[in-house]
Amino acid sequence: MSTLSEIGTWLQENLADLIAADHVPAASVGVLAGGEVVTAAAGILNKNTGVEADVDSVFQIGSITKTWTATLIMQLVDEGLLDLDAPVRDTVPAFVIGDEAAASVITTRQLLSHVGGFEGDLFIDTGVGDDCVEKYLAAIADAPQLFAPGERFSYNNAAFVVLGRIIEVLRGEPFDRALRAHLAEPLKLTHVATDASQAILHRAALGHMPVEGSDVPEPAPVWNLVRSNAPAGSMLAMTARDLLGFARMHIDGGTAADGTRVLSEESVRAMQERQVELPDLGLLGNAWGLGWEIFDWDGGPVVGHDGGTIGQSAFLRIVPGSGVAVAILTNGGSPVSLYMTLMTKILGALADVTVPTLPEPPADPVDVDLERILGTYSSSVSDSVVRQDEEGRIWLERTMKGIFADLGPAPAPVQLVGWNGESLVPAVAERGMHMPHAFVGDDGEGRALYLHTGRADRRVDA
Repeated sequence: MSTLSEIGTWLQENLADLIAADHVPAASVGVLAGGEVVTAAAGILNKNTGVEADVDSVFQIGSITKTWTATLIMQLVDEGLLDLDAPVRDTVPAFVIGDEAAASVITTRQLLSHVGGFEGDLFIDTGVGDDCVEKYLAAIADAPQLFAPGERFSYNNAAFVVLGRIIEVLRGEPFDRALRAHLAEPLKLTHVATDASQAILHRAALGHMPVEGSDVPEPAPVWNLVRSNAPAGSMLAMTARDLLGFARMHIDGGTAADGTRVLSEESVRAMQERQVELPDLGLLGNAWGLGWEIFDWDGGPVVGHDGGTIGQSAFLRIVPGSGVAVAILTNGGSPVSLYMTLMTKILGALADVTVPTLPEPPADPVDVDLERILGTYSSSVSDSVVRQDEEGRIWLERTMKGIFADLGPAPAPVQLVGWNGESLVPAVAERGMHMPHAFVGDDGEGRALYLHTGRADRRVDA
């Protein structure tokens, strides 16, 4: 076991070399243990300007925002303003999706744990006004239902925008102002930006995107995703230290560093309780709570969340029983490789937690039921064709849709090999990892109904 001071020294001495090895332009790292924090930063925030990262630089935290949204929801529960198990329509009558029967019964709890069952990757631009989240609800009125509410997990950004609207209705103010008033200010966080106009007040990281044929990323063409998706994580930015201020509140039973009560102990515990089990998906957790991912790691349990926006990736892990938390913020390159190096070292040294290795193709690939997996699967993000070539190899070919079609080169075909009874993994790592592709459900003819990579893409071929 190491001390926090020793970890801080190790970060100062090694972070620059580690990010260079993984082609990460810049990273900011914060570690909390025993109520104390150490931070380190290295690299270039924006290759267009050459501005260097420091510990006061703000990076987008992406979908880690969802844990903030979930916390705002649980504050409403604490105040008696919201019942998690009542239909969403009790609070937001305007909640409409393609399946009227599902829309009438979906609960706030189901939204928090990603089991609402409707299409979730709907990044619809409804403008930059304070009414953008309200307008978003009208824009998803035809969102298809993939499965019955509560049936299974499928990561759902749209669900968290709906949660953001619940917050707006009950607080009587836009989501970003509610976040600042009820979390950033009570926690006394000083470097939190809820949009680009606030981020520019700080040293702000720009995302960097992959370039075909190169490991070196280039500056992204834009800074953030659309404002309507702010409750799901489209633009919230902060320092690693401020993200740890939020994590510390969850470690300390809902109180800020100065003793201010921000969330009840009951709600802190409830957010960390298992709501749904996940397929084995590698980097993702083993289960989901109310906003938090839950990782069944040796020395845990561990809770956390990851985030990805346009060229920026963020990772947060908390070991509640040890009082340890780690925040890693990056702006491109191979962030998963960096995450594995840092998280394995830090959690092992300070919390005696073993971070499991990521999936890799087995030396002898597992036999695959081809009739079950071959076919076409679709979502609002992409169409995916799983096929077999003349040599018997299995390939995944993805065609991106919407805004994702414009954010980089078209993805190359990926060879998949059998990994376990329900999943295949890429033969060649993509951005530092072999993401499991689970084939789950049954279409009634013995074929997989969903291709699951965190999102459940539904089979669309007859």
